[in-house]
Amino acid sequence: MAQENYPVYLIAGFLDSGKTSFINGILSDGFAMEDRTLLLQCEEGEVEYDRKLLRNVTVLAVDDQETLTPEFLEAERKKCRASQIIVEYNGMWQIQDFYVNSMPQSWVLYQIIATVEGPTFEMYTKNMASLMSEKLRNADMICINRCTDELCTALRQKNLRLLNRRADIYLEKEDGQSEDYMDGTVSAFDLDQPVIRIADEDYGLWYVEIMDNPEMYAGKTVVYRAIMCKPPKYGRYFTPGRFAMVCCAEDMTFLAVACIGYDVSEIPERAWVEVTAKVAVEHWDPYEGDGPVLHVTSVRPCQKPKEEVVQM
Repeated sequence: MAQENYPVYLIAGFLDSGKTSFINGILSDGFAMEDRTLLLQCEEGEVEYDRKLLRNVTVLAVDDQETLTPEFLEAERKKCRASQIIVEYNGMWQIQDFYVNSMPQSWVLYQIIATVEGPTFEMYTKNMASLMSEKLRNADMICINRCTDELCTALRQKNLRLLNRRADIYLEKEDGQSEDYMDGTVSAFDLDQPVIRIADEDYGLWYVEIMDNPEMYAGKTVVYRAIMCKPPKYGRYFTPGRFAMVCCAEDMTFLAVACIGYDVSEIPERAWVEVTAKVAVEHWDPYEGDGPVLHVTSVRPCQKPKEEVVQM
Protein backbone atom coordinates (compact mmCIF):
# COMPACT_ATOMS: atom_id res chain seq x y z
CA MET A 1 0.00 0.00 0.00
CA ALA A 2 1.43 3.37 -1.06
CA GLN A 3 2.30 5.83 1.67
CA GLU A 4 0.01 8.84 1.89
CA ASN A 5 1.74 12.18 1.55
CA TYR A 6 0.79 15.39 3.34
CA PRO A 7 1.43 18.78 1.69
CA VAL A 8 3.31 21.42 3.66
CA TYR A 9 2.98 25.16 3.05
CA LEU A 10 5.78 27.05 4.79
CA ILE A 11 5.35 30.78 5.43
CA ALA A 12 8.72 32.41 6.13
CA GLY A 13 9.57 35.97 7.09
CA PHE A 14 10.88 38.15 9.89
CA LEU A 15 8.69 39.23 12.80
CA ASP A 16 5.89 41.60 11.69
CA SER A 17 6.49 40.83 8.02
CA GLY A 18 2.86 39.85 7.50
CA LYS A 19 2.99 36.06 7.95
CA THR A 20 -0.12 35.84 10.16
CA SER A 21 -2.07 38.22 7.94
CA PHE A 22 -1.16 36.09 4.93
CA ILE A 23 -2.39 32.95 6.71
CA ASN A 24 -5.63 34.68 7.74
CA GLY A 25 -6.06 35.62 4.10
CA ILE A 26 -5.73 32.12 2.69
CA LEU A 27 -7.94 30.69 5.45
CA SER A 28 -10.63 33.25 4.69
CA ASP A 29 -10.45 32.15 1.04
CA GLY A 30 -11.42 28.65 2.13
CA PHE A 31 -8.00 26.97 2.23
CA ALA A 32 -8.94 24.75 5.20
CA MET A 33 -12.66 24.56 4.61
CA GLU A 34 -12.66 20.88 3.56
CA ASP A 35 -9.31 19.50 4.78
CA ARG A 36 -8.23 19.19 8.39
CA THR A 37 -5.19 21.42 8.80
CA LEU A 38 -2.35 21.52 11.30
CA LEU A 39 -1.02 25.05 11.76
CA LEU A 40 2.43 25.20 13.34
CA GLN A 41 2.95 28.58 14.96
CA CYS A 42 6.70 29.02 15.45
CA GLU A 43 6.57 32.75 16.06
CA GLU A 44 3.91 35.02 17.57
CA GLY A 45 3.56 38.63 16.50
CA GLU A 46 1.04 41.38 17.16
CA VAL A 47 -1.54 40.05 14.69
CA GLU A 48 -3.59 37.06 15.86
CA TYR A 49 -5.28 34.29 13.90
CA ASP A 50 -8.93 34.98 13.15
CA ARG A 51 -10.70 32.48 15.41
CA LYS A 52 -13.71 32.32 13.10
CA LEU A 53 -11.44 30.72 10.48
CA LEU A 54 -9.98 27.99 12.72
CA ARG A 55 -12.96 25.63 12.77
CA ASN A 56 -11.08 22.99 10.79
CA VAL A 57 -7.61 24.05 11.94
CA THR A 58 -5.53 22.85 14.90
CA VAL A 59 -3.01 25.47 16.04
CA LEU A 60 0.18 24.13 17.65
CA ALA A 61 2.56 26.71 19.15
CA VAL A 62 6.23 25.68 19.03
CA ASP A 63 8.82 28.22 20.14
CA ASP A 64 11.79 25.85 20.57
CA GLN A 65 13.38 24.72 17.32
CA GLU A 66 14.75 21.56 18.92
CA THR A 67 11.15 20.43 19.48
CA LEU A 68 10.65 20.14 15.72
CA THR A 69 11.61 16.52 15.23
CA PRO A 70 9.99 14.24 12.62
CA GLU A 71 8.60 12.01 15.36
CA PHE A 72 7.01 14.89 17.27
CA LEU A 73 5.52 16.50 14.19
CA GLU A 74 4.04 13.30 12.79
CA ALA A 75 2.55 12.43 16.20
CA GLU A 76 0.87 15.85 16.33
CA ARG A 77 -0.43 15.49 12.80
CA LYS A 78 -1.93 12.11 13.59
CA LYS A 79 -3.47 13.48 16.78
CA CYS A 80 -5.55 16.02 14.88
CA ARG A 81 -5.85 13.84 11.74
CA ALA A 82 -4.61 16.68 9.54
CA SER A 83 -4.25 16.11 5.80
CA GLN A 84 -2.25 19.30 5.21
CA ILE A 85 0.12 21.48 7.20
CA ILE A 86 0.76 25.25 7.34
CA VAL A 87 3.94 26.40 9.05
CA GLU A 88 4.33 29.97 10.29
CA TYR A 89 8.10 29.73 10.56
CA ASN A 90 10.33 31.68 12.91
CA GLY A 91 12.13 34.41 11.01
CA MET A 92 15.42 33.74 12.78
CA TRP A 93 15.55 30.05 11.82
CA GLN A 94 17.03 28.68 8.61
CA ILE A 95 14.38 27.26 6.28
CA GLN A 96 16.67 24.43 5.27
CA ASP A 97 16.75 23.18 8.87
CA PHE A 98 13.02 22.47 8.64
CA TYR A 99 12.79 20.61 5.35
CA VAL A 100 16.06 18.71 5.84
CA ASN A 101 15.95 17.84 9.55
CA SER A 102 12.40 18.30 10.84
CA MET A 103 9.91 17.09 8.25
CA PRO A 104 8.59 13.51 8.52
CA GLN A 105 9.06 11.37 5.41
CA SER A 106 5.37 11.52 4.57
CA TRP A 107 5.36 15.32 4.59
CA VAL A 108 5.97 16.95 1.20
CA LEU A 109 7.04 20.59 0.90
CA TYR A 110 4.56 22.01 -1.63
CA GLN A 111 5.28 25.71 -1.38
CA ILE A 112 7.47 28.23 0.43
CA ILE A 113 6.02 31.73 0.72
CA ALA A 114 8.31 34.51 1.89
CA THR A 115 6.66 37.60 3.37
CA VAL A 116 8.61 40.84 3.55
CA GLU A 117 7.71 44.17 5.11
CA GLY A 118 8.60 46.66 2.40
CA PRO A 119 9.68 49.59 4.61
CA THR A 120 12.17 47.40 6.56
CA PHE A 121 13.49 45.48 3.52
CA GLU A 122 16.63 47.59 3.21
CA MET A 123 17.43 47.35 6.92
CA TYR A 124 17.15 43.56 7.00
CA THR A 125 19.18 43.08 3.81
CA LYS A 126 21.99 45.12 5.36
CA ASN A 127 21.94 43.74 8.90
CA MET A 128 20.72 40.17 8.33
CA ALA A 129 21.77 39.58 4.75
CA SER A 130 22.24 35.80 4.95
CA LEU A 131 18.86 35.16 6.62
CA MET A 132 17.03 37.47 4.22
CA SER A 133 18.78 36.00 1.19
CA GLU A 134 17.97 32.44 2.27
CA LYS A 135 14.27 33.24 2.50
CA LEU A 136 14.14 34.94 -0.88
CA ARG A 137 16.22 32.29 -2.68
CA ASN A 138 14.12 29.39 -1.36
CA ALA A 139 10.71 30.95 -1.91
CA ASP A 140 8.21 29.90 -4.55
CA MET A 141 6.26 33.10 -3.87
CA ILE A 142 7.46 36.41 -2.42
CA CYS A 143 4.94 38.90 -1.01
CA ILE A 144 6.36 42.33 -0.20
CA ASN A 145 3.73 44.30 1.69
CA ARG A 146 3.06 47.86 2.89
CA CYS A 147 4.60 49.30 -0.28
CA THR A 148 4.31 52.86 -1.50
CA ASP A 149 4.63 53.73 -5.21
CA GLU A 150 8.15 54.99 -4.53
CA LEU A 151 9.10 51.77 -2.76
CA CYS A 152 7.73 49.66 -5.63
CA THR A 153 10.00 51.55 -8.01
CA ALA A 154 13.02 51.16 -5.72
CA LEU A 155 12.44 47.42 -5.29
CA ARG A 156 12.20 46.88 -9.03
CA GLN A 157 15.47 48.74 -9.50
CA LYS A 158 17.12 46.21 -7.17
CA ASN A 159 15.91 43.44 -9.52
CA LEU A 160 15.09 40.68 -7.07
CA ARG A 161 14.57 38.35 -10.05
CA LEU A 162 18.35 37.96 -10.25
CA LEU A 163 18.19 36.45 -6.74
CA ASN A 164 15.29 34.10 -7.51
CA ARG A 165 14.22 33.51 -11.11
CA ARG A 166 11.42 31.05 -10.42
CA ALA A 167 9.43 32.80 -7.67
CA ASP A 168 6.23 34.73 -8.26
CA ILE A 169 6.77 38.16 -6.70
CA TYR A 170 3.97 40.48 -5.63
CA LEU A 171 4.07 44.01 -4.27
CA GLU A 172 1.20 44.63 -1.86
CA LYS A 173 0.26 48.32 -1.71
CA GLU A 174 -0.81 50.21 1.39
CA ASP A 175 -4.34 50.53 -0.03
CA GLY A 176 -4.68 46.75 -0.38
CA GLN A 177 -3.98 46.64 -4.11
CA SER A 178 -1.44 44.14 -5.43
CA GLU A 179 1.06 44.58 -8.27
CA ASP A 180 3.00 41.92 -10.14
CA TYR A 181 6.70 42.62 -9.70
CA MET A 182 7.21 41.63 -13.34
CA ASP A 183 5.72 44.71 -14.99
CA GLY A 184 7.85 44.67 -18.12
CA THR A 185 10.67 46.72 -16.62
CA VAL A 186 12.39 43.93 -14.67
CA SER A 187 14.23 40.96 -16.15
CA ALA A 188 15.12 37.62 -14.59
CA PHE A 189 18.49 37.91 -16.35
CA ASP A 190 21.36 40.37 -16.12
CA LEU A 191 20.79 42.37 -19.28
CA ASP A 192 23.87 44.52 -18.62
CA GLN A 193 26.13 41.61 -19.54
CA PRO A 194 27.71 41.87 -23.03
CA VAL A 195 26.52 38.31 -23.73
CA ILE A 196 23.47 36.86 -21.98
CA ARG A 197 23.91 33.10 -21.61
CA ILE A 198 20.66 31.27 -21.02
CA ALA A 199 21.21 28.26 -18.75
CA ASP A 200 19.42 25.09 -19.84
CA GLU A 201 17.16 25.12 -16.79
CA ASP A 202 16.20 28.77 -17.47
CA TYR A 203 15.12 28.30 -21.09
CA GLY A 204 11.38 28.27 -20.30
CA LEU A 205 11.64 31.39 -18.16
CA TRP A 206 13.65 33.19 -20.85
CA TYR A 207 11.21 32.17 -23.58
CA VAL A 208 8.22 33.56 -21.69
CA GLU A 209 10.07 36.77 -20.86
CA ILE A 210 11.37 37.49 -24.38
CA MET A 211 7.98 36.72 -25.93
CA ASP A 212 6.12 38.93 -23.44
CA ASN A 213 8.64 41.79 -23.42
CA PRO A 214 10.85 41.60 -26.51
CA GLU A 215 11.80 45.27 -26.25
CA MET A 216 13.85 44.48 -23.13
CA TYR A 217 16.15 42.33 -25.27
CA ALA A 218 16.41 44.56 -28.36
CA GLY A 219 20.07 44.86 -29.34
CA LYS A 220 21.20 42.25 -26.78
CA THR A 221 23.27 39.18 -27.65
CA VAL A 222 22.00 35.85 -26.33
CA VAL A 223 23.43 32.32 -26.29
CA TYR A 224 21.30 29.23 -25.70
CA ARG A 225 21.07 25.50 -26.48
CA ALA A 226 18.15 24.12 -28.48
CA ILE A 227 16.95 21.52 -30.97
CA MET A 228 17.33 22.54 -34.61
CA CYS A 229 14.04 23.00 -36.41
CA LYS A 230 13.76 24.14 -40.06
CA PRO A 231 10.08 24.29 -41.07
CA PRO A 232 9.93 24.68 -44.90
CA LYS A 233 6.87 26.91 -44.63
CA TYR A 234 8.95 29.58 -42.84
CA GLY A 235 11.31 30.11 -45.79
CA ARG A 236 14.57 31.72 -44.69
CA TYR A 237 13.55 31.61 -41.02
CA PHE A 238 14.45 28.67 -38.78
CA THR A 239 13.24 27.96 -35.26
CA PRO A 240 15.57 26.08 -32.90
CA GLY A 241 13.75 25.51 -29.63
CA ARG A 242 12.96 23.20 -26.73
CA PHE A 243 10.09 20.89 -25.88
CA ALA A 244 8.30 21.92 -22.70
CA MET A 245 5.93 20.09 -20.38
CA VAL A 246 3.39 22.55 -19.05
CA CYS A 247 1.46 20.27 -16.69
CA CYS A 248 1.80 16.65 -17.81
CA ALA A 249 3.51 14.45 -20.41
CA GLU A 250 0.45 14.69 -22.68
CA ASP A 251 0.70 18.48 -22.67
CA MET A 252 3.97 18.98 -24.57
CA THR A 253 4.67 22.07 -26.62
CA PHE A 254 7.64 23.32 -28.64
CA LEU A 255 8.98 26.71 -27.55
CA ALA A 256 10.99 28.50 -30.21
CA VAL A 257 11.93 32.03 -31.26
CA ALA A 258 12.28 33.04 -34.91
CA CYS A 259 15.87 33.01 -36.19
CA ILE A 260 17.31 34.43 -39.40
CA GLY A 261 20.56 35.31 -41.16
CA TYR A 262 22.61 32.10 -40.93
CA ASP A 263 23.03 29.16 -43.29
CA VAL A 264 21.84 26.06 -41.47
CA SER A 265 21.36 23.88 -44.54
CA GLU A 266 24.11 21.47 -43.43
CA ILE A 267 22.82 21.13 -39.86
CA PRO A 268 20.57 18.09 -39.40
CA GLU A 269 16.98 18.52 -38.28
CA ARG A 270 16.55 17.85 -34.52
CA ALA A 271 20.29 18.17 -33.86
CA TRP A 272 21.24 19.89 -30.61
CA VAL A 273 22.92 23.23 -31.31
CA GLU A 274 24.23 26.26 -29.47
CA VAL A 275 22.84 29.45 -30.99
CA THR A 276 24.46 32.88 -30.66
CA ALA A 277 22.32 35.76 -31.90
CA LYS A 278 21.50 39.44 -31.60
CA VAL A 279 17.89 40.21 -30.74
CA ALA A 280 15.71 42.53 -32.79
CA VAL A 281 12.00 43.34 -32.57
CA GLU A 282 10.50 42.82 -36.02
CA HIS A 283 7.38 41.67 -37.80
CA TRP A 284 7.07 37.96 -38.44
CA ASP A 285 3.88 36.56 -39.92
CA PRO A 286 3.49 33.65 -37.45
CA TYR A 287 3.63 36.21 -34.62
CA GLU A 288 0.77 38.07 -36.31
CA GLY A 289 2.68 41.24 -35.53
CA ASP A 290 6.00 42.31 -34.05
CA GLY A 291 8.04 40.01 -31.83
CA PRO A 292 11.59 38.85 -31.11
CA VAL A 293 13.62 37.89 -34.19
CA LEU A 294 17.13 36.55 -33.56
CA HIS A 295 19.80 37.58 -36.07
CA VAL A 296 22.10 34.62 -35.75
CA THR A 297 25.89 34.94 -35.85
CA SER A 298 26.77 31.37 -34.89
CA VAL A 299 25.22 27.92 -34.80
CA ARG A 300 27.41 25.07 -33.65
CA PRO A 301 26.74 21.46 -32.63
CA CYS A 302 26.60 20.80 -28.89
CA GLN A 303 25.72 18.10 -26.40
CA LYS A 304 22.10 17.84 -25.34
CA PRO A 305 21.25 19.02 -21.82
CA LYS A 306 20.90 16.55 -18.97
CA GLU A 307 17.18 17.41 -18.87
CA GLU A 308 15.93 17.66 -22.45
CA VAL A 309 12.37 18.70 -21.59
CA VAL A 310 11.75 22.11 -20.09
CA GLN A 311 9.57 22.16 -16.96
CA MET A 312 7.20 25.14 -16.98
